[in-house]
Amino acid sequence: MDGKVKEQKRHQQKHSGPKAERKKLKKQGGTTDEDERKRNPKAFAVQSAVRMAKTFHRAQDIKTKKHHIPLVDRTPLEPPPVVIVVVGPPKVGKTTLIRCLIKNFTRQKLGDICGPVTIVSGKKRRLTFMECNNDINTMIDLAKVADLVLMLIDASFGFEMETFEFLNICQVHGFPRIMGVLTHLDSFKNNKTLRKTKKNLKHRFWTEVYQGAKLFYLSGMVYGEYQTQEVKNLGRFISVMKFRPLVWQTSHPYVLVDRMEDLTDPESVRTDPKCDRTVSLYGYLRGTYLKNKCQVHIPGVGDFQVADVNFLPDPCSLPDAQKKRALNEKERLLYAPMAGVGGVVYDRDAVYIDLPANHVNQQQDEVRPTTELVQSLIDTHATLDAKMAASKVSLFSGSATLDPTGIDEQSREEESPQEKHVWDPNTQRNRRKVVFAEEEEDDVSSTTDDEDGDSEQEEDEDKDNLSIFLKEARAQSEKTAKNVTDTPPVKRQKLEEKKEEGEEMLAFADSEDDLEMSEEEESKKEGEAARARDSGHCFEEDEEESDDEESENESVEEEDDADDTVKKQTESEEEEEGEGEEEQGALRWKEGLQQKASEAFLRQQEAAPNLRKLIYGSVVEANDSEDEDKELGGLFRVSRPHNSKKFQANALDCSRFNPDTFHDWDLEEMLNSIRDCFVTGKWEEGQDAATLLKEDEELYGDFEDLETGEIHKGPTEQQDPAEQNEEAEESQVRVDDDEVQKNKRLQKKRRLKERFDAEYDDGDATYFDDLKEEMQKQAELNRTEFEDVDDETRVQYEGFRPGMYIRVEISSLPCEFVTNFDPHYPIILGGLGSAEGNVGYLQMRLKKHRWHGRILKTRDPLILSLGWRRFQTIPLYHIEDHNGRHRLLKYTPQHMHCGASIWGPVTPQGTGFLAVQSVAGTKANFRIAATGVVLDLDKSVTVVKKLKLIGYPYKIFKNTCFIKGMFNTLLEVAKFEGASVRTVSGVRGQIKKALSTPVGAYRATFEDRLLMSDIVFLRSWYPVSVPQLYNPVASLLLPVGQKDIWEGMRTLGQLKHDLGIRNNPNTDSLYKPLVRGQRRFNPLHIPKELQKALPFKSKPKQQQPKGKIPRDLQRPSVIREPHERKVAALLHALSTVHNHKRKKAHMVQHAKHKEFLQQKEKQEEAKLKRQKEARKKLYRVMGQMDQKKQKSSLKGSSQEN
Repeated sequence: MDGKVKEQKRHQQKHSGPKAERKKLKKQGGTTDEDERKRNPKAFAVQSAVRMAKTFHRAQDIKTKKHHIPLVDRTPLEPPPVVIVVVGPPKVGKTTLIRCLIKNFTRQKLGDICGPVTIVSGKKRRLTFMECNNDINTMIDLAKVADLVLMLIDASFGFEMETFEFLNICQVHGFPRIMGVLTHLDSFKNNKTLRKTKKNLKHRFWTEVYQGAKLFYLSGMVYGEYQTQEVKNLGRFISVMKFRPLVWQTSHPYVLVDRMEDLTDPESVRTDPKCDRTVSLYGYLRGTYLKNKCQVHIPGVGDFQVADVNFLPDPCSLPDAQKKRALNEKERLLYAPMAGVGGVVYDRDAVYIDLPANHVNQQQDEVRPTTELVQSLIDTHATLDAKMAASKVSLFSGSATLDPTGIDEQSREEESPQEKHVWDPNTQRNRRKVVFAEEEEDDVSSTTDDEDGDSEQEEDEDKDNLSIFLKEARAQSEKTAKNVTDTPPVKRQKLEEKKEEGEEMLAFADSEDDLEMSEEEESKKEGEAARARDSGHCFEEDEEESDDEESENESVEEEDDADDTVKKQTESEEEEEGEGEEEQGALRWKEGLQQKASEAFLRQQEAAPNLRKLIYGSVVEANDSEDEDKELGGLFRVSRPHNSKKFQANALDCSRFNPDTFHDWDLEEMLNSIRDCFVTGKWEEGQDAATLLKEDEELYGDFEDLETGEIHKGPTEQQDPAEQNEEAEESQVRVDDDEVQKNKRLQKKRRLKERFDAEYDDGDATYFDDLKEEMQKQAELNRTEFEDVDDETRVQYEGFRPGMYIRVEISSLPCEFVTNFDPHYPIILGGLGSAEGNVGYLQMRLKKHRWHGRILKTRDPLILSLGWRRFQTIPLYHIEDHNGRHRLLKYTPQHMHCGASIWGPVTPQGTGFLAVQSVAGTKANFRIAATGVVLDLDKSVTVVKKLKLIGYPYKIFKNTCFIKGMFNTLLEVAKFEGASVRTVSGVRGQIKKALSTPVGAYRATFEDRLLMSDIVFLRSWYPVSVPQLYNPVASLLLPVGQKDIWEGMRTLGQLKHDLGIRNNPNTDSLYKPLVRGQRRFNPLHIPKELQKALPFKSKPKQQQPKGKIPRDLQRPSVIREPHERKVAALLHALSTVHNHKRKKAHMVQHAKHKEFLQQKEKQEEAKLKRQKEARKKLYRVMGQMDQKKQKSSLKGSSQEN
């Protein structure tokens, strides 16, 4: 039983039925709908033109809604890394997600996530991850620079307030791309609950972001990490995502700092620890171009002037921009200096090489040169000067040893490197910086452009110098260690030495891997130039580039063989002069001299003639002085063929190429290629002799004299084969030039035709397409303007372009910035415009956030995030009336916009801002207090508040009265003459003139006579000045662990609460029970004359009031006898019975009448039915009679005819 396995029943596919038919049609490549459309096209035609028009309009509306306003694409060819901010509440899995994504892209594990982490995710994209902690300052800063936000949500708990706060911050400062990530899904045990929770969270997320926003689900964790496939899917989405440029980011340069170095003089720090620091900040430039000496703002620190800006080699360059020999995969794909990961870190005047402790102490069979050098520098007991002074070396066998004191100072290129200990606050360890005197001299002698060390050529030269020094120092240390002075060195030819030296320089300049090989391996692999010397972790593109570069190097060596022979002869002559004193050394180079000369002659014959040498003589003689200057100790010359002028001149000599002598002249194609070069050839129009001579005069008038007409030409049989080949080549070149000219003319005609078609044949192009095309042309023009200019010159014209890795030096930074530096908080360098560094009045439109609990009060301090800045200010809220007056508001409206005036930094109009009341700690409620936008940048708006002046009448004359208590001086009254006043009861009046006594009293006239109890008030408007408070939030200057407790100016309520002060209320403002006394009004008195004129209806009636009836006139009550009472009771009973019977009879009669009416109605219906049928019969008979009459009339007319 165990051996037998029950075979599963196989699935039997259906061979008939609708499903099988559909599968057959699908295999055949056609569908049923298409067949029906072809068979019966009329059935699928437009049935309703109106419905078709509606459908078309709806489709066009949907298509148009998808359009965005096209913007000029200003992204550089090598864009900066995409900034990905990971946001979420505490303990939601932010650090774990970043670790998993880094591991997915780079196959490396990163321990502590400190600061920005830059990785290479593909051939054309790099990513910078930044974790956002639960501090609203960090949220605000990172929302301004983020390209993509990964918003982590704890699905087991639901949405938290931090998520919505960050979303609102993003909405104000330009909405980046947002992707939601649900975590802690493994806490759900029930699948139904999990699906319901996912659905609810997804729809709520769509409500806040946009419909269809991407939401990822991380189902669970395996060994403390998210599942590999889910992380890989998330990484794929990140790698291919497209980003829309945000207005603020594209109009301002900014740098997300990934490295910080303190450049302050240690002596100044020792004498005054609180002195201002000079700091260099490093990072990728983003946004737009950055100019040197511009003004920048560091959020959390303040505004500063840039002292110097340089661009450095890209520490995390793209794979297709890598050199032939690059860093290995681990060092190339991950760059996080604040987390201690980066390999090699470049500076303007130094290179920091990060060697971990396990790498240095690792015992290997093959000792690597770099490790050996560093280890020798660490373990050395004597300085290099002492070793050099004690060492002796002999240049030739049997020759005397040379003492260091006898060598000229100019030949000393080897000096001891100085070791400088630099404390790295990022990695919390001492880093040993190697400072070379050679580099210092080069820096002093070079220009300011060379000091920057930013161009690729200078970088290669610095690397070459470093490689030469390291190799010579290593060779010297080996000599001193082994004390090898007896064995004579083998002298090699100068050409071979130059070639090997060039190879060594190239090997060190481009890679560290070749330096890690031992001496034996290098000697074995000298001939293997085509093999890539990179580590095994490079991309395919790198290997192809390395092969291309090696082939180029080989071709350069082949082209310069003839030059090498000339140089070799001159070098041998110089060596003969320099070594004339020593006979033994002089005999050695003369061996095989005849053979060498013959080989050189043959090589010269094979090569093409050097026109420059034939015309101007020897090429070498012009540069002898330079070669003499480069002599080393009077014996040898330092040969650098790539730096010499001879190499540059010969590189441009077009005559030095090997002619192709392998032409098969039996082929018809080769004969046709030179047929038109002779007189008997077939000449086309425009190619006759006169035209060609005229063209030659225009092109080569200064080169050839054609006036004599004498052409010395030997017979064809006596010409050398080389000359024949040369003539064939010239004819071929002439034919090629004609074809090139013809192609140019065709291309010009094609371009003219395309321009004509574009102007006159619009076709189906819409305005949107034209706008996009215009933007594309502008982007292409921007890209090609400085395309061929080197970086040094380009930076001077257009500034530092986005995508460069730059070093920004800033002086006079507060010392707390360095001492309290925390890499977990982002440092952003935001570039400011020309006027953005000023402070002035700003007019804004503001609205209280609907989720904020309390309305905002005027003159309460508020923390604004505007542009790059976070600052505290005192706003004045106002609203515009219908007459254009800006009236001060005591509080913000509940669900309306209002104006706000502040004193703050000048920021362009249309910039959004948000306001919070406090950035200290976490509050239970929603922290975003208000949002808004900047409207104006001046003091054109005058905010006024209402002022009521109160006065009391003290003399009343009919409609005129004297009022006192409103003003204090005659001048005040004079200023308000003609102003309107009114009383509390509503009587309007006007100020007429001031009175002499009492002071401040005036005469006023009113519509009606006032009472002494009336109160007169004057409504006036008083201008309010905006308080000038601008207090930047300096959160990054606080100590580590306290950066989220910054407190600025407190409100009046907070001050009273903190100081325990209670308000003394105004007694007039207290609510009291209102007691109103009963008022008695006098009777209405109408004059008699008026009574006579009134109509009778309105005349008062002269009636006596109805008083009490006198007792004698009152009717006495009747008291009945017992018999009378019985009679009255009987009569009442009889009347009651009678009334009941009558009512009952009436009801019966009513029912009978109702039944009668129903019967009558039925009869009427039957009668109408009968009448209708009778009419129908009658009409039918009448119709038949009419038809008979018509027929008879038709018959009679036919008979008559």
